[in-house]
Amino acid sequence: MSPEGKRLLNIIVLGFGFMFMFTAFQTCGNIEVGTICINFAALRYCSMAIIYGVFSASNLIAPSVVAIIGPQLSMFLSGLLYSGYIAVFIYPYTWSFYTVSVLVGIGAAVLWTAQGNVLAINSTDNTIGRNSGIFWALLQFSLFFGNLYIYFAWHGHVHITDKDRQTVFISLTVISLVGCFLFFLIRKPDPESSPSDPFETPPQTVLTSIYLSAVKACKMFVTKEMLLLSVSIGYTGLELTFYSGVYGTCIGAMTRFGKDAKSLIGLSGIFIGLGEILGGGVFGMLNKNDRFGRNVVVLLGLITHFVAFYLIFLNIASNAPLAPEGGTDLQAYISPSVEVALLCSFLLGLGDSCFNTQLLSIIGFMFRDNSAPAFAVFKFIQSIMAALAFFYSNYLMLHWQLLILILAGFLGSVTFFVVEWQVESSRRDSDYDSI
Repeated sequence: MSPEGKRLLNIIVLGFGFMFMFTAFQTCGNIEVGTICINFAALRYCSMAIIYGVFSASNLIAPSVVAIIGPQLSMFLSGLLYSGYIAVFIYPYTWSFYTVSVLVGIGAAVLWTAQGNVLAINSTDNTIGRNSGIFWALLQFSLFFGNLYIYFAWHGHVHITDKDRQTVFISLTVISLVGCFLFFLIRKPDPESSPSDPFETPPQTVLTSIYLSAVKACKMFVTKEMLLLSVSIGYTGLELTFYSGVYGTCIGAMTRFGKDAKSLIGLSGIFIGLGEILGGGVFGMLNKNDRFGRNVVVLLGLITHFVAFYLIFLNIASNAPLAPEGGTDLQAYISPSVEVALLCSFLLGLGDSCFNTQLLSIIGFMFRDNSAPAFAVFKFIQSIMAALAFFYSNYLMLHWQLLILILAGFLGSVTFFVVEWQVESSRRDSDYDSI
């Protein structure tokens, strides 16, 4: 197999590994927040807030872990922590619920730092956009498959029995473990394809490596380019919380959607996944063509999200995020429509894929020689903003949450445009100098 074919195969295996893992994990999150809530009704967002809070702090040490044990083993061990989180819900207890939330936060930092490293070292300047799109599309199939199963298995169920729950979570745990073992199929890229070899252990001691890695990440965070991108990254953290937790809860709380409102949570996840897959598969490829650069894709994502936010404002009652377990009977500005709600789910997924594929692409392009700390900073910003959003979603009405998203999305798009223009200007200057 040619070196380019080997690198592409690594990206595909990486995508399938994440697809299996997050089919299980994201389905677990939807069930935990919106459907089962066994003795956790008052804690519906606490688990994710803990995960993202620990996630953000753990990004300081994640690059060192990846450098010491390699990205392949890092992803496998982190995946085992994700599988443990899912397995806890077979027989849920409050103490185990909080414990695994902390552990998954640590594992998530290592997992996503290693993922960014593997993506960068298996890509070139010409293929980083394509590879980001392929990975993102495969990852987001997780939203489709898991929620499709939940929708058909639990359609019309008002009460979920212990046996139903145990069957689902045992299945999800096995699926997650399959994804973990797929990471061992990733092969080391040829030396000439990578400026540095992250599979080799550096000569420093563990503590020295952790310290140097943290310093490098902090220095990278305060660079002009990363500070500008941090606004865009922060927006993806806010909207991640909204589409993965808040919006599904809002749909499930709308009693005017009928007795099957709870099952619509799974259907909403399917439509979010379809939007993510379409965006990853199409927009991830378009930036190979200069006419469809990263700025154009981000602008499309911003417009898509603004349309979705406006329709959600019209269709969903403002108290839906804070509604009691019995739901809300209030109506927004139009008669509640399931079709409009699912259209918004699709638009949320489509817009999210636009932002994330282009952020993966531009960070992988600018920091390819130091991909591990760069992606650690990326995930640090994203996770801390996601944790913040999970916190305020317990207190703010829907219209205030939408206003925050609109302001953050606009500012994040502007700062992304500035960085992309700088990158294109530097590339043109480099091409001119080489003539």
